[in-house]
Amino acid sequence: MATILYASVSTTEQTIEHEKTQAQAAGFVFDHVVSDDGVSGITTKLAERDCGRRLFDLLRSGDTLVVRWVDRLGRNYEDVSDNIREFMRRGVVIKTIINGMTFDGATKEPMAQAVRDALIGFMAALSQAQAEATKEAQKAGVAHAKVSPNPLKPKTYLGRKPSYTEAQISQITSLTGEGKGVSEVAEQLGLSRPAVYRVLKSPAEAFSSVKAWA
Repeated sequence: MATILYASVSTTEQTIEHEKTQAQAAGFVFDHVVSDDGVSGITTKLAERDCGRRLFDLLRSGDTLVVRWVDRLGRNYEDVSDNIREFMRRGVVIKTIINGMTFDGATKEPMAQAVRDALIGFMAALSQAQAEATKEAQKAGVAHAKVSPNPLKPKTYLGRKPSYTEAQISQITSLTGEGKGVSEVAEQLGLSRPAVYRVLKSPAEAFSSVKAWA
């Protein structure tokens, strides 16, 4: 029986090493790492990615699959929920780094099964909603930056230089969407509470500011 970490990132500012460090900090010890650092999780189904096919080939009954969050397991609600159920049918236990959730197909008690399946549906839907919200905020930020004054002109005032990165904006919206408080998110990402509040007030403006200063 093996423990396999599936690490996936979708921006150049995120790293596989960061997810490995998070998993180890949460107490996970893994035998293999399957990584995906080139494909956005909202554009391609897991089974259609090279790393996804490797994951399906590698996992066996009794293995444990570790992921940062369930959104790593698909591009949308249907993909995430289908993949979780397929892994469970194969006898694989899925564990998340965030909140330490466990999805185990060996559960036989009807009420426990109902709670588990409802939770899978809710988590998959939440993952898709967060991904779409982040994508729309990025689009709005880019569009706003295009009509803003040229940052190369010396007299252009760009406002206060943001203390956060594009990746951190996505992480802030994701973590708060999972129920984490502002103070906890700020501490986890190494940001000030006011910076987190600025991002939450308008993710689109936050993306725009980062783009303008890039």
